[in-house]
Amino acid sequence: MVIEGDIPAWFVIGYREVHEVLSNPGVFARDSRRWNQWEHIPSDWPLMPFVGFQPSTLFAEGDEHRRRAGAISDGLFAVDQFDLRNQAERIADDLIDTFVAAGEVDLMAAYAHPLPLLAVAKIFGLPEAETPGLLRDMMTTVNGDEGALDAYQGICATMQRLVAHKREWPGPDFVSHMLNHGLTEEQLISDLVLVMTAAQQPMAYWIGNTVRLMLTEDRFAVSITGGRHSVGQALNEVLWEDTPTQNYLGRWATRPVQLGGQKIKTGDLLVLGLAAANSDPQVRPEPAAVTTGNQAMMSFSHGEHRCPYPAPELAEVICRAAVEVLLDRLPDVLLAVSIEDLEWSPSVWMRGLVALPVKFTPSYVSG
Repeated sequence: MVIEGDIPAWFVIGYREVHEVLSNPGVFARDSRRWNQWEHIPSDWPLMPFVGFQPSTLFAEGDEHRRRAGAISDGLFAVDQFDLRNQAERIADDLIDTFVAAGEVDLMAAYAHPLPLLAVAKIFGLPEAETPGLLRDMMTTVNGDEGALDAYQGICATMQRLVAHKREWPGPDFVSHMLNHGLTEEQLISDLVLVMTAAQQPMAYWIGNTVRLMLTEDRFAVSITGGRHSVGQALNEVLWEDTPTQNYLGRWATRPVQLGGQKIKTGDLLVLGLAAANSDPQVRPEPAAVTTGNQAMMSFSHGEHRCPYPAPELAEVICRAAVEVLLDRLPDVLLAVSIEDLEWSPSVWMRGLVALPVKFTPSYVSG
């Protein structure tokens, strides 16, 4: 395959091949500086944010990666999942309060996008006064709007202020736990920004894709009004069928190797087709088969560089709360457009709706 600018790369789509790449970090590594195409890459290349080396856990390897990823995991293990559920429910209620009287809303803009960031801000122990600016900067960065670079610098500046605040007043939060792992200031800021940005858009799309599924598939219709048990099924099905992270850049071969019958050269870039792997007929001969309870999807990646545990569990707590509170508060919610008129993001890397317009019976918030 070729990616932006006619740059060659290997597109790995088989489940077993993706699994092999992710299981062998010594052969298919993360440090992008070994790429054999750098002489052809302009400084303003659109995908530079994904491949340009950064001092974050994302590009670390070996013992350094295990140390850095371990710090993130330790910090996330400190999160009380029951408290997180309560926080996510309160955030969901507060967001719904802003539009419940209107009888219609774009759920992506007003709900799915801001909710994950607000929940992660709680995990970080971010002072409430900092939250509106962080939300604004994150939305500008994610959407690639005018001023995106300045907005990204704003995110970094917010993390710097937060670190300084937690050094002086530590608490039972993720950032305070990260401070105990001997990271440099640059490493710490890079990893905090990484966790924040890696959480926001995938969770937003997970929420949006799940709500879309539940509003458009008849097999979920009864459960919407009859109980909550189907929300977990819908969340899991989305990870198999409409996973937010579709394709992922990347891995770089550390030596010549064969993969799927192809000869990979040292320094070649591999793009991982996570969505394609999830639907590989060799592991899913019946695509329509129920996936409930099956956690073998590649949506959180796999191996040493997978989404660090327990991040997937925390993400599910937040997303499940978001969907359940929405259906509790708006029990008659319906799509405001036809299914065919829903517009998906044109990105080949992420799968999510540009907008999710819905309508419902207006109600009013007391007080």
